Amino acid sequence: MSTAYKVIVNGQQQLTVDSSQGTLLEAMEAAGLEPHYHCRNGFCGACRVQLVQGEITYINEPLAFVRPGDCLPCCCVAASDLEINQ
Repeated sequence: MSTAYKVIVNGQQQLTVDSSQGTLLEAMEAAGLEPHYHCRNGFCGACRVQLVQGEITYINEPLAFVRPGDCLPCCCVAASDLEINQ
């Protein structure tokens, strides 16, 4: 079952993501954003963004350190509407 969520990026750009269609990073790229990343697997932490509001679920537990209030879009999906800062 797929669920669509709204994501606000940097307080202005809004996109819709479907948690069954890939990671948050892939959704950001599909919306024309150019997020910074290296590994796409949660190893390096280069894609780290601030999770201002909402909930995510990790597809695989990241090996990179993730501070409270941050998330790694390369290995997570939205579990609610989100607000993030790149």
